[in-house]
Amino acid sequence: MDKLKAMHTFTRIAEAGSLTAAANELGSSLPATVRSLAALEAHLGVRLLNRTTRRISLTEEGKHYLDTCRQVLATVEDAETALTADAAEPSGLLSITAPVLFGQMHVAPAVTRFVQRYDKMRCSLQLHDRVVNLLEEGIDVGIRISKLDDSTLIAQQLGSIRRVVVASPDYLRRHGTPQHPRDLLKTNCLRFVASAAASGWTFYEKGKPFVVPVSGNLDFNQAAPAVQACVAGLGFGMFLSYQPAPYVKEKRLKIVLEKFEPPTRPISVVYPHARLLPTRTKVFIEWMKQELRDFKP
Repeated sequence: MDKLKAMHTFTRIAEAGSLTAAANELGSSLPATVRSLAALEAHLGVRLLNRTTRRISLTEEGKHYLDTCRQVLATVEDAETALTADAAEPSGLLSITAPVLFGQMHVAPAVTRFVQRYDKMRCSLQLHDRVVNLLEEGIDVGIRISKLDDSTLIAQQLGSIRRVVVASPDYLRRHGTPQHPRDLLKTNCLRFVASAAASGWTFYEKGKPFVVPVSGNLDFNQAAPAVQACVAGLGFGMFLSYQPAPYVKEKRLKIVLEKFEPPTRPISVVYPHARLLPTRTKVFIEWMKQELRDFKP
């Protein structure tokens, strides 16, 4: 038995969650994949996976052995990579996901520059305003603006984002600058309806959160048109700071109520299994760290 090959096959089965999916990823037949797993379990004298007609799951022994396999395979890969002449030159396909507007404004330009720098690379960038399951959807790297709740992923923070309230200078001249979030109750608030709580904006005072039930005559399910409506002088909007940033820089929007802002949110690059990263993924992560190192929340 080729032990390293068997360990690799077992790892792919565990991560794919299916013998058939693992066989497809490995470019092997299903019977060969089953035989490899059976031979490994016979060699170890333990069952690594519980298998039914519908699903597979790791046994306790399988969970521990999976961690060991990842470490061993990563060590072998690192050793081979170190001996490869073109180890510093990443190649192959890298799939990336990011939030729509942040992706358009910051990630897509960075990915474009990455491909220009490394001409052996191919990148597929998918922009979604939802949490993408990297393993289930076959994505290598994700850019997230939130805390990481998925324990199967590794996160490296790239920066942080504020949640800000903005309005145009013209609107502020006509209606006044609010001194406290409660002042928004008397104004027109343009809501970015990304959740059921969109009608209430959360602020912090003396370290404690409170919600102001804002209302207005325009609701949006995308941030960009809501920002444009604020620029047009139709009211206040609450956004992640990068969304209205170009207009704030041009002084077409002004940030208000800064001392009541919620805590910042992390911008992170996330990926599965820290020790099993191909060169292209490692290089891309470092690239994004450099690209966003001067990012201001």
